[in-house]
Amino acid sequence: MLRRLFPWRFLLRLAAKRFQVIDPLMVAARIRSFAQPSEVQEPIELLRAGIVFHARGLLNTKAIQHNLDWVWPYWVERQFNPDDSSFIPRAFSFSHINLTHRNWTAIGLPDLPLYPIVDPRGLVTPLYDGWSLDCWFIEDQGVVLCPSRMDSVDQYLIDDSSRAVVTRAQAGNTTLTTKASLSITDGQPTLHLSADAESTGSGWLIFSLRPYNPEGVQFIERAALLEKEDGWLVNDEVVIRLHAPPNKYLFSDYRSGDVFFHLDQQQSASAKTCRIGMVTAAACYRVEPGKTRPDYQLDLALPEPTGQDNRAVTTSWPEAQKNTAQLQIPDRHLQFLHDTAVRTLIHLSAGDVIPGPYTYNRFWFRDACFMLNALLTIGLKERCRRHLDTFADHQTPTGFFHSQDGEWDSNGQVLWFLNRFRLLAGDLFNPDWLDPLRRGADWIATKRRQENGDERTRGLLPPGFSAEHFGPNDYYYWDDLWAVAGLQAAADTLAAMNRGKEAAAVGEEAAAMRDDVWRSIRLVTAEKANRALPISPNRRLDSGAIGCLVADYPLQLLPAGEQQMMATADYLFANCLKNGCFFQDMIHSGNNIYMTLELAQVYLRAGDDRFRPLLEAAALLASPTGQWPEAIHPLTGGGCMGDGQHGWAAAEWLMLLRNMFIMEEDQSLVIGRGVLPHWLTTGQPISYGPTLTPYGSVSVALTGNGQTTDVTVTGDWQPHRPQTISIELPGHNPALLNPSDTSCTIARKT
Repeated sequence: MLRRLFPWRFLLRLAAKRFQVIDPLMVAARIRSFAQPSEVQEPIELLRAGIVFHARGLLNTKAIQHNLDWVWPYWVERQFNPDDSSFIPRAFSFSHINLTHRNWTAIGLPDLPLYPIVDPRGLVTPLYDGWSLDCWFIEDQGVVLCPSRMDSVDQYLIDDSSRAVVTRAQAGNTTLTTKASLSITDGQPTLHLSADAESTGSGWLIFSLRPYNPEGVQFIERAALLEKEDGWLVNDEVVIRLHAPPNKYLFSDYRSGDVFFHLDQQQSASAKTCRIGMVTAAACYRVEPGKTRPDYQLDLALPEPTGQDNRAVTTSWPEAQKNTAQLQIPDRHLQFLHDTAVRTLIHLSAGDVIPGPYTYNRFWFRDACFMLNALLTIGLKERCRRHLDTFADHQTPTGFFHSQDGEWDSNGQVLWFLNRFRLLAGDLFNPDWLDPLRRGADWIATKRRQENGDERTRGLLPPGFSAEHFGPNDYYYWDDLWAVAGLQAAADTLAAMNRGKEAAAVGEEAAAMRDDVWRSIRLVTAEKANRALPISPNRRLDSGAIGCLVADYPLQLLPAGEQQMMATADYLFANCLKNGCFFQDMIHSGNNIYMTLELAQVYLRAGDDRFRPLLEAAALLASPTGQWPEAIHPLTGGGCMGDGQHGWAAAEWLMLLRNMFIMEEDQSLVIGRGVLPHWLTTGQPISYGPTLTPYGSVSVALTGNGQTTDVTVTGDWQPHRPQTISIELPGHNPALLNPSDTSCTIARKT
């Protein structure tokens, strides 16, 4: 009460006038006037994250631009270079942040929620949001291999029994190769970083402590040599052990400059402290051609996740994915991206389901539902159940499935996915989920009745914040379409679980909201020449319209190829593509892979071949390690928004490839609609499965000879076989698979 009575506004305005600065309340009011009035202007969770993000950006302004002779991470070496396409002038930039090369790859184990990351030049950040380790080779004849300063390196992912990132830098006959991996060693999660150099001349191979990471400065206030073994103690907490004793150790602080400047020195110091937090250090090994070399490797024991029993950790990637759907196609790159995406989703669901290992290392219902849907579809139903058991922990007493304040899409997403799990996993559905499901449906019903405005917004969810970055707070059809689908899904689930009275009530609410949403859409589109849907009743057509496609994929609220959905997709295809992928103008200001693939799904479902160039363009924008950032800079090809390894993008990649082989429609399965035509002329086996569907676990195998294609569809048909199985291979005559058959031969069109 006292806080409300205290004259904050008066005092702020008085202070602004006293110090002759602009009135902050007037500015805030002007900013908010661009949005619809809403109960939450900006989620406090995002404000906190933004403050931390730009606090580092402010530190970067002081640390980097005055010290450009230091060896900096790859993004700095590019973004601060006026000769590079990544260059961004800094004169009026409030903070200096990575806007051009937000790319990294997490290494780790399937059931271990630890995510050391490796950047595009091999810089390793072992701890979450921590400092980093780099490797260099300095040849006596003048060749300097600092990968972050090099125009190009080779980097690739090793996905066998472990997951490792290898980076190879080369200049002439000199090569530096590093490998970062993680294992359980003596019961302890341990990061391993090894290095080797090949050269015709002598030189120094160097492990270096770096006070930064792919976001910018991260402090090292003290580094000291270990007393009884080779290695460092960093910030009096983290132990790094070297396998072999270096020829020399070097230290430096901020005032003395980067340790890189002192590599020709000898030092006797055993520690270095820097009050600014910019200690750098080097462990230097003398490398002579033709001589036996020690094991150039360091190990760093990682803190164990809270409550984690590492004896129960699945340490083998093949074991973790042995029950997943398998893809076999004659395209090595698409195959690699598929297999990598499977492991990315497994890794990012080791603890909470998180959409990224670094910037987005936190739980959101929205990302979780998309990612879990992909994991469920490829067969990991036990993993999905484990996560669904935690969803009620995030539900408020009012029934809101809370990711962050002011967003209204999460309840619809949770209700939809709970029903999806029931349909695909059947007997694993937990009856304890029903009460949270019903409360979630009631929350939607209550929330939407707060809106009794004009005909265009009555019955919609109120204006909300859009973390999907559709624009300022508004009435977003994205939220409403999810709510309609969620209510109908909740009604279906309640009915299937013999709670008929509740099912009827929720079903009536779903029908009423559907009527309100489509009344609003009819009124809005009637005012426009184009039948495409804007993202809000208050908006013209723009790239935000991508959010309306959710009515088609994945929700299937409308028939395939429905006129307004196709008009919306066509508008986006004609006006919002850059480099062949969807370009999101709002916030992202980059190519967005997961939205590109959602657009492709709409075309695939409609039988429109335009899904193919979208698929191919997305594949071209993947990193060498098979990852996509949330958004991609149209000129540099590097990440410009969000996490550098985006789980939602991986999920959409898996779902598109799956639906190209096996697509669910009402009471039917469509087989092979998206199979690329040239695959069928190679004579090589093509297959996908087993994938979970509402009709059980299903697999498809195709063998073509150029004239005909043999199609085999196998399923356990639980609870029953679909009414129809339609074979729709490109360039072939369509056919229906007879109920008594598992295979057929389809002729090419003449």
